[in-house]
Amino acid sequence: MQRLMIADTSDVVRKVGKRILSELGFLVVEAGTDREGLRRCGEEMPNILIVDAAMDGALDLIGGVRGLPGGDKVRIYYCVIEADLKKMMIGKRAGANDFLLKPFDRKVLTATFGTLAAAA
Repeated sequence: MQRLMIADTSDVVRKVGKRILSELGFLVVEAGTDREGLRRCGEEMPNILIVDAAMDGALDLIGGVRGLPGGDKVRIYYCVIEADLKKMMIGKRAGANDFLLKPFDRKVLTATFGTLAAAA
C-alpha cells in the first residue's frame, strides 16, 4: 500500500482528502503544519506528498523533504488555488513534481491518483 501525506492547514481539506484517498487504496497521513509534515516524513517517508501552497512554510517543507534520505523519490504535488504560473514555478523550483488545483473533489483526486494507487 502506498503512503500519501496531505499537508494542509485546513482540517476539512485533510479529512475529506483522507477519506477519498483511503478509499482509493492509499495509507493516508495528515500534517497541519510544515514542521509536523517534515517530522512525519522523517519518521516514515510517504510515496506521495500533497502540500498546500497557502500553508506557511510550504516551500520549506518541500525543500526539507527533498533533503531527507529517500526524499528524492517522493512525488510532491504543490496544491494551488488557481493556475498561477508564477506560484507554480516557485513550487517547481522548490522541488515539486506536479500541481493540484484546489478545491479538489472525488473526481479530481480519482483522476490524479487512481492509477498511482493501483500501481502499488
